[in-house]
Amino acid sequence: MAELNPGMRQEARPRVSLALVLRWLMSLGGILTLMGGLHAYLAVRLFMSPQLPAPWGWLGPALVALLFVSLPVGMMASRREPTFWTQALQWTSYVWLGAFGILLSVVVVADGVGWGLSLSGVVTDALALARGKALVAVGVTVPAVAYAFVTARGRATVERVTVPVAGLAPGLHGLKVVQISDIHIGPTLDGRWLRRVVEQVNALQPDVVAVTGDLVDGTVDALRDEVKPLSELRASLGVFYVTGNHEYYHGGPAWASEVARLGLTVLQNEHRVVERAGARLTIAGVTDHDAGHIIPSHASRPELALHGAPHGVPRLLLAHQPRTALRVAESGVMVDLQLSGHTHGGQVFPFMFFIKLQQPVVRGLATIAGVRVYTHRGTGYWGPPLRLGPSPEIAELTLVPAPG
Repeated sequence: MAELNPGMRQEARPRVSLALVLRWLMSLGGILTLMGGLHAYLAVRLFMSPQLPAPWGWLGPALVALLFVSLPVGMMASRREPTFWTQALQWTSYVWLGAFGILLSVVVVADGVGWGLSLSGVVTDALALARGKALVAVGVTVPAVAYAFVTARGRATVERVTVPVAGLAPGLHGLKVVQISDIHIGPTLDGRWLRRVVEQVNALQPDVVAVTGDLVDGTVDALRDEVKPLSELRASLGVFYVTGNHEYYHGGPAWASEVARLGLTVLQNEHRVVERAGARLTIAGVTDHDAGHIIPSHASRPELALHGAPHGVPRLLLAHQPRTALRVAESGVMVDLQLSGHTHGGQVFPFMFFIKLQQPVVRGLATIAGVRVYTHRGTGYWGPPLRLGPSPEIAELTLVPAPG
C-alpha cells in the first residue's frame, strides 16, 4: 500500500488520540459508577436499613459519600507537589481503598448469613437483624484494618527456604540468595522505611541479593533521594535488579539507569556468571512481562537473557511476574530456578483468590510449565498501606545440590 502523504498522517493523529481519550473516559466513568454503587450499598446496609437515630441516619451516608470522593481526589493529589494537605488526601484515599474492600467483603458475607437466618425463620425481626449485621460489620472491619495497617508497616518476615538445584557444584553448596520484591517506594513508603529493609537484608549476610521489580511508584526526579539506601545493599557475589511493571508507569529506562548509578547490576534480558570456590552460577534477568507493550525494545525475552550462557552451569532467572515461566517454557531455554514477585501474595484478604485469574501461582515455591518458580509476596505494598493475610517478606533462599 502506498504511504500516506504527510498531510493525511497529520489529520489521522487527532482521531486516534480522541478515540483513546474517549475509551479512557468511558473506562474511568464505568469504574466510578461501579464504586459509587458499592458505596451506596454500604451506606444503605450500615446506616439506612438499621434506621439509626439522628444524626447517624444522615451523617453516616454523608461520611460514606465523602470517603468515595476521597478516592479520585486522593489519586489526583498524588500528581501534585507534596504538601501536608496532598499527603493527607493520599493517605485517606489509600487507607479507605483497602478498608473499603475489607468492609464490603464483611457486609456481603453478613447479608448472606442474614438472608439464611431470615429464610430459616431463626430471626424474624428484620430491624434487629439489620442492626446486628451493621454492628458485626463494623466490629470485624475496624480491628481487621488496624491489624492490616500494623502488619504492612511492620518489619518484614524472613522466609527461609532450602532449594535443591541439579548440578550445583560443591563450591556453591549453601549459597544464600536473599530476595526482596515489590518495594513500592512512593506516597506512603519512604527512604527511612527502605533503609530498615536494607539493614534486614545485610544482616542475613547474603551471597546474592535479588531485587525483582516494582521498586517505585513515582518518577526518578520525585524519588531519587528516597531510593538511595539501595546503594547500601551488600552481597559477596553481587546485587542484581530487574524491572517490574510499575517502573514502566514512571519511566522504565530512567529507573534502570538510576538503579545502575546506585551500584546495582541491572539485568535487562542479559546474564552474568558468578563464581565461588571454583563453582559457577548463571544469574539472568528479564524486563517485565508487559514492558514490550510500553516500550517495544524492552520486550521480555528469556531466550535473549540466556543467550551464550555456559552449558552445565545452574541458572537462576530473575523475572518480576511468575507467568514469565510460561515464556521460558515456550522458548525452550533451561532455567533451574526463577525468582518472581508481583502478586504481593494477595496483600489484602480476600483478593488473593482473584490473582489466579492473571498469574499461575500466588506465592511460594511451585512448578509452572516445568519451570521451578519462587513467588515472593512482596516486601512493601501497593496502594493501601494494609496487609491482611500475607505479611511483608524478605526471602532467604539457600541453594543445595539436588539428590542424585
